[in-house]
Amino acid sequence: MTSSMGTVPVRYARWNGVGSEFTLVSDSTPRVPARGELLVRIDLATVCGSDLHTVEGRRPSPVPAVLGHEQVGTVLGVGRGGVSCVDGTPVVPGMRVVWSVTASCGSCDRCARGLTQKCVKLSKYGHQPLLEEAPLTGGFATHCVVLPGTAVVAVPDTLPDTVASPASCATATAAAAMVAAGPVAGRRVLVTGAGMLGLTVVAMAATAGASVSAADPDPARRRQALTFGAREVGDGSAPLGAFDIAMEFSGHPDGVRTCLDSLAVGGVAVLVGSVSPGQPVALDPEALVRGLHTVVGVHNYRPEDLLTAVEFLAAHHGSVPFAELVGTAHPLDQVDTAMVAARHGAAPRQALAPGLTGTPV
Repeated sequence: MTSSMGTVPVRYARWNGVGSEFTLVSDSTPRVPARGELLVRIDLATVCGSDLHTVEGRRPSPVPAVLGHEQVGTVLGVGRGGVSCVDGTPVVPGMRVVWSVTASCGSCDRCARGLTQKCVKLSKYGHQPLLEEAPLTGGFATHCVVLPGTAVVAVPDTLPDTVASPASCATATAAAAMVAAGPVAGRRVLVTGAGMLGLTVVAMAATAGASVSAADPDPARRRQALTFGAREVGDGSAPLGAFDIAMEFSGHPDGVRTCLDSLAVGGVAVLVGSVSPGQPVALDPEALVRGLHTVVGVHNYRPEDLLTAVEFLAAHHGSVPFAELVGTAHPLDQVDTAMVAARHGAAPRQALAPGLTGTPV
């Protein structure tokens, strides 16, 4: 469509279902968003594991849809009434921001209990059915309309897009897992699954003063875990000891069993990776009771966790190699290629740069 004075030309990658290629759609959107909304130009989006699971049919999703929920962008328009960041800073045009994967109503019983990430009226970016009149609900697009009830955090100019983009899912979820684990300074922490989230938690726990061990069957991931602060690594086939805190990010039943079986007396197991249907894992209630163990599940995150994520990345990206976790940046019209690279690439994340044309970089 040709834009007028009141609209902005946009493009989005429409996912057409398992086994189908994406379709690039050109459209337009109002330059000034509705009350409480933001119009954000997406500068970089990263392909999360759940995006890949959706495309492969391992995760249920509406069809068609605009996928993607890890992104960083620049604010172009602010709706009536204004929008504030999590820390209270007013959002203004030109501000670089990340935003949460969820939008919550703020008034239901779950929101009242502080469980905004499980709002009964929850909307999730990258997981909504595509509405032609309002399609900009995911990160695989040139723009996104950020809805009321979405946590927004400003991104410092010193933080590269490749480091900031995963904050919207991976880093914020890692921050939520750290909250669930409790204080880690001086404690032994086990991390199973050294992908994007696991590596992030290794860095968070190590910088907070924990002695961190990581388990992953992939030798390349084990080597990366050492560069992110792990003291020792293993392939998960043999115990690494007894731990005060065991955190699971692989979603594999073996990883869950390892976490539950590795707890010392008073230990806490934090389960994060089991977000798709899988084999049940046996739980020994006597061991749980006699060991004074705690088992906690983490899914999505609170607004404060997104702020923590950005602050952590800003403080530590110079000394921890987060930029190495994001691979090639593909143009938006090469989203299918990016998905293949996400499946087979060495980096935990591949990227889409909607403003990029031509050869991937």
